[in-house]
Amino acid sequence: MALVLNEEQTMLQESARSFLRSKAPVGHLRGLRDSGADKSFSRELWSEMSALGWPAIAIPESHGGLGFGYTGLGIILQEAGRTLAPQPLLASSMMASAALLQSGDEAQRAATLPAIASGEKLATLAVDEGSQHRPNEVSTRASRNGDGFLINGRKRFVLEGTEADTLILSARTGGKPVDAAGISLFLVPADTAGVSISPCRLLDTHLVADMSLEQVQLPSTALLGTEHAGFATLEYALDAGRIGQSAELLGVALEAFERSLAYLKERKQFGVPIGSFQALQHRAAALFAEIEMGKSLVLNALQQLDAGTSKLAEIASMTKGKLAEIAAQATAEAIQWHGGIGMTDAFEIGFFYKRARILEALLGDRFYHFDRFARQRGY
Repeated sequence: MALVLNEEQTMLQESARSFLRSKAPVGHLRGLRDSGADKSFSRELWSEMSALGWPAIAIPESHGGLGFGYTGLGIILQEAGRTLAPQPLLASSMMASAALLQSGDEAQRAATLPAIASGEKLATLAVDEGSQHRPNEVSTRASRNGDGFLINGRKRFVLEGTEADTLILSARTGGKPVDAAGISLFLVPADTAGVSISPCRLLDTHLVADMSLEQVQLPSTALLGTEHAGFATLEYALDAGRIGQSAELLGVALEAFERSLAYLKERKQFGVPIGSFQALQHRAAALFAEIEMGKSLVLNALQQLDAGTSKLAEIASMTKGKLAEIAAQATAEAIQWHGGIGMTDAFEIGFFYKRARILEALLGDRFYHFDRFARQRGY
């Protein structure tokens, strides 16, 4: 596969960049934070994104989508990373949709995917239960109760959890608390009795949710896929999300780097631009090379996801781990090159630093993924 965008993808990128820079610059995120509202994104802005067809891009036409593939969605997520635009594309249109396409029956797909594609409804994964990403460590229990299931447990750091209409929830129906075997997935309407949702504001001002589930009664039709065998679907959806996160991390790194390069050319010390100092030129050149490699990694991962590669876990962890590392380097350099003003809230570069750290932690940090990649390769 050629690691370059085709004409249609380039047009999509330019369109997304223009829209996000005009409608959702970093100031939009700042305004959302300062409003004090427990909202993870602007519904008005989401309506405009939906009118552009963004939620439908990766969903097949047979389910009300555009069938443009995950590569197209990744292009938009990259541009969203450049403006730090809060939006539910990763959680709903990428991860939740991937899980439904992988294991949903016809009734479940028909009831959910067209509404996701139109932007009318949102879905998300509810996976983690501790302070770190460990999708196999599931203590939430789903017990047989008549013709359905009774669920008790808790979930943490649920992306768009305050806004989602449907939760795709992992719960244990068998096995031990750390076993991949025995995990099942369930479609849970967010307004189901017994589901309690608490908003949680992260360091980067984005909003997630902590959830508790007490005596949540579900019908048997809520089971997504096969009982006890939901972990493969969960990992597939998470890997799709990790690749989407990598695209957003690339956007964060690119924007931080380009803003910093511009600053090196305008900031003067000893009567000359600080960009003329050889030490800073060397650091900029090294970072440029890393970002260029990151572009190839992300585009390859998106293309392989569309192609249905059998090595998705390996590719996703390689990409997420490396892009988390690149974004951490790019934003740390940005803070150093800007000096004291880079640490102030009045200056925007610090927002990129915070976003890079949160994106790395969600769905597994670089150390989690370097270890997972090594195990995939037999080490």
